[in-house]
Amino acid sequence: MTAQILELPTAAPHAAEWWRGAVVYQVYPRSFADSNGDGVGDLKGITNRLEHIASLGVDAVWLSPFFTSPMKDFGYDVADYCDVDPIFGTLADFDELIGKAHALGLRIIIDLVFSHTSEEHPWFRESRQSRTNPKADWYVWADAKADGSPPSNWQSVFGGPAWTWDARRGQYYMHNFLPEQPQLNVHNPDVQDALLDAARFWLDRGVDGFRFDAINFSMHDPKLTDNPPLPPGGKRTRPFDFQDKVHNQSQPEIVDFLARIRALTDSYGGRFSVAEVGGDHAEREMQAFTSGDDHLNSAYGFLYLYAPALKHALVHEGAEAWHGRDGQGWPSWTFSNHDAPRAISRWAEGRDLKALAETAMLLLMCLRGNVFVYYGEELGLPQGEVPFERLVDPEAIANWPQTLGRDGARTPMPWTADQPHAGFSTAEPWLPVDPRHVGLAVDRQEQDPSSMLHATRRLIALRKAHPALTRGEMTMVDSGDEVLSFERVLDGDRLLCVFNLGHKAAAWDAPKGWRVLEAVNIGAGSAGVLPPLAGLVLAADA
Repeated sequence: MTAQILELPTAAPHAAEWWRGAVVYQVYPRSFADSNGDGVGDLKGITNRLEHIASLGVDAVWLSPFFTSPMKDFGYDVADYCDVDPIFGTLADFDELIGKAHALGLRIIIDLVFSHTSEEHPWFRESRQSRTNPKADWYVWADAKADGSPPSNWQSVFGGPAWTWDARRGQYYMHNFLPEQPQLNVHNPDVQDALLDAARFWLDRGVDGFRFDAINFSMHDPKLTDNPPLPPGGKRTRPFDFQDKVHNQSQPEIVDFLARIRALTDSYGGRFSVAEVGGDHAEREMQAFTSGDDHLNSAYGFLYLYAPALKHALVHEGAEAWHGRDGQGWPSWTFSNHDAPRAISRWAEGRDLKALAETAMLLLMCLRGNVFVYYGEELGLPQGEVPFERLVDPEAIANWPQTLGRDGARTPMPWTADQPHAGFSTAEPWLPVDPRHVGLAVDRQEQDPSSMLHATRRLIALRKAHPALTRGEMTMVDSGDEVLSFERVLDGDRLLCVFNLGHKAAAWDAPKGWRVLEAVNIGAGSAGVLPPLAGLVLAADA
């Protein structure tokens, strides 16, 4: 089946780099909207709610995986890169979604998982049959050590060795994640060609870009060298946390594969590519994966995503690392996503959640780079509470109760407060709706001009109205230890962004020659004082 390429108008300034400074809205398809009453979100559900996303003023939508999958890791275990899992719908449903999105001025970015597949993928089924079949080396296979133990000390993210014995081949296969997610041998040029073909399939259907999941896991050290231990200290809930993962991931050859991806996306024009890069050496890898004009456009940073508190030092660290030197790539920032507890729950420290949500949203909109808004952030949703008996995430179950897990960040989107399951579905959802979320439903917030939903629209509009916020330089300003200040500047557009992220009021006076464009949590206030969780954006007088 050949799909018509659905293009967006390109008349806007900087159209070829529409993504630079863009606001991207992340949808986790299982949890966004259920159109057929089976308790699981689907593509038609997303299509039916695109007007809501467009009303926020965002530039693009990122869809987490919806491909054919046994759902051992809820879609990040792909069994067919070029089809839609029946639980989400059909390819025709995807075509309808992308057509409507483009009509609304929204671009579509999809997740591609190029480091591993499902064990049910036809490639792996063939690979495991023998050591001589055509796909024998499409995955990472290795002989046991003399004592029968795994080939190396590598550990998996979800706990236990990164190796599983397969009796058919009489070898171990590698998996950085679940045993049901065997590691692709992306060193193999034939594997690279097959993965590029999958990307081409979706480009031909009109997608506007890709987020490459866990791309720094895509290649391993062929010598299978043991990982060294990390120095003592830090939180450790898994064997994985004890090692410096320099041999099972983060290989220098990855950048050459990314150059092939970039050449493909550039051949379609106006397409966007962003690397998800986490781990102990994320900053170094993000820089390498996005350097120059021949690698990915951007890298998706974890600086804020797992931070237990929102501190000035985080903003300083991000600004210093991504200051825009020649040849440097372009960062992408997010405070919440499907893999981490929601930000306002991590950062609340007993403070008012709505006030924190507004300040965090304003700060996100002021950062240099692309910014990603996770579904429900526009409503100020806290981390959902999921009882142990309702947990489905393998990581949450394995590490309970030491970590909050991922299920609480994936609970259903509340649409209508007075409907069953907050309007997400007519059936019991795959994860429960948190009762605290019902009162934050979209319909309730639409009716309240002071709601987080209306604030989100206003703050996104502020970002889009000022080139300094989308594409300008970012320079930190010394305002003392208690106040975070930085300037965003592009040509004649000059803005001063000021925040008190602390728990107490701070001494601060607006400098002369600046006027307030936006303010959150200022209250009645008094001269010379910046209340806790206050945020301001000021413009320089002409």
